[in-house]
Amino acid sequence: MGKTIAEKILSQHSGRDLVAGDIAVVDVDVVFAQDGTGPLAVSQLRKMNFSSVANPSKSIFFIDHAAPSPRKELSDSHKVLRSFASESGAILSDINGGVCHQVVAEHYACPGNIVIGADSHTCTAGALGAFATGMGSTDIAVGFALSKTWLMVPHTIKVNFEGIINKGVYAKDLIIYLIKKITADGATYRAIEFSGSLSNGLEMEERLTISNMAVEAGAKAGIFATDAKTADYLKKQQRGDCFREIFADNDAVYEQVINIDCRTIEPMISKPHTVDNAVSVGKIGEVKIDQVLIGTCTNGRLSDLRIAAGILKNKKIAKNLRLIIVPASADVYLDAIKEGLIEIFIKSGATITNPGCGPCVGVHQGALAEGEVCLSTQNRNFKGRMGNPGGFIYLSSPATAAWSAVKGYISDPREALK
Repeated sequence: MGKTIAEKILSQHSGRDLVAGDIAVVDVDVVFAQDGTGPLAVSQLRKMNFSSVANPSKSIFFIDHAAPSPRKELSDSHKVLRSFASESGAILSDINGGVCHQVVAEHYACPGNIVIGADSHTCTAGALGAFATGMGSTDIAVGFALSKTWLMVPHTIKVNFEGIINKGVYAKDLIIYLIKKITADGATYRAIEFSGSLSNGLEMEERLTISNMAVEAGAKAGIFATDAKTADYLKKQQRGDCFREIFADNDAVYEQVINIDCRTIEPMISKPHTVDNAVSVGKIGEVKIDQVLIGTCTNGRLSDLRIAAGILKNKKIAKNLRLIIVPASADVYLDAIKEGLIEIFIKSGATITNPGCGPCVGVHQGALAEGEVCLSTQNRNFKGRMGNPGGFIYLSSPATAAWSAVKGYISDPREALK
């Protein structure tokens, strides 16, 4: 019987022939935590009397969720991570580095790896053909200490994105459409394997967006097979030597196969307060917005900023509206400066922040006031996500966000692309 990608990778890392439903201990290639989850992981490591990590070159502590620190309590947490990284030999990605998921994709994850992180959107690295999944801080502490973890091999849902993508529709629209279709718990503890003619044609940064949001359907992992686009991406990151072919067997057994004709998909909007509460932009009505966020681990990559800049060039954002741009990493920020994108944003009236999570997690850099509405390219919109349970968060692609910032209300990006 053939194997899915998840079954193959987990089998290779366990030394056993695994199938869905098996429980196994597996070797881990990359382990990381961020400043919200890392301090607890460090505390657990100390309780287990570990002062070092098993694989220092692939053990990373990120300071990205509250970077720079907005208050003393978080500064103390950052101090814990800086101190333990120095003591243990682990890598520290400090406030200038960027979002953990973007930096892991740029510099650490390789095809065929097992990547575990103390953050639910660790599944982002699945775009590189890795089995990447989020875990709790205690499990991650064990991963740091031993470079091993235990898990149950998930059943796999295969999603075939077929056909062509319409003008004004992007990877973010595809994944929102899928989550609406299967619901926010439709893939709970499943691996989603993305395939189909359109999936295979997506650029790596588009795949990263889709894998990033697999967890919003409850998935354990969201994985793409590797191909020439994967190889090219790794070469651009000076990591071409870690490329390998990762693919499912032709006779792999899937729990479910979902075929989606992408010609039917329009620009999508997730309405408050769940990602699967989604409609096409034409059905949203006139929703006035107070703030727009373009960035985060979902849509803060260079291609996202290019799309937004293309719409904002020679335009001004609407009166009484805040547009916040957050590059996902230092590399993205530098490239955006070199291409002149940052100048376009500033001239449009936008505010640019340092690389990181920015307002997404609700700690700083753009918390919402009572009753305010934000249109964001982030991945979650539950109550309080941006710092205020009295705020309202809508999710969209960077194109929809940029055009809506110009109009002052949620608007169809195809109007700007005519």
